Amino acid sequence: MSFHLLELLECIQVIENKMIQAKAISRYNRQSARKIRKVLNKVRGAKVNNAIDYLHFSSEKASVLIEKTVRSAVSNLMQIDENNNVNIDSLLIKEAYVNQGPVMKRFRAASMGRASKLRRPTSHLTIVIAID
Repeated sequence: MSFHLLELLECIQVIENKMIQAKAISRYNRQSARKIRKVLNKVRGAKVNNAIDYLHFSSEKASVLIEKTVRSAVSNLMQIDENNNVNIDSLLIKEAYVNQGPVMKRFRAASMGRASKLRRPTSHLTIVIAID
């Protein structure tokens, strides 16, 4: 068997086993990336059903935002693959990351006629869902 034929067979195999994935991005969230990352580390790489259960009953503010974005990613996957029946139990959170967004800078009156700075951070959350 020649080298080129082996290469061709490997390419066909990769095409047949392609992973269908969908992405959802939530931008300009009014919470710091560090606080969102604390909750996001617990659901990264988990099954979607387990992640939604954890996020729904978590008391963190970031869990509401992450749950909403995960549900949006699942909905996007259903739109991409609408002719095939996707088993929700086989969905996996492939990638989940949060980046820092722009910081709104405000000033607040302080004592003795001074002003103190207020930083109001924002963040961008990205969730990628794939079929396991």
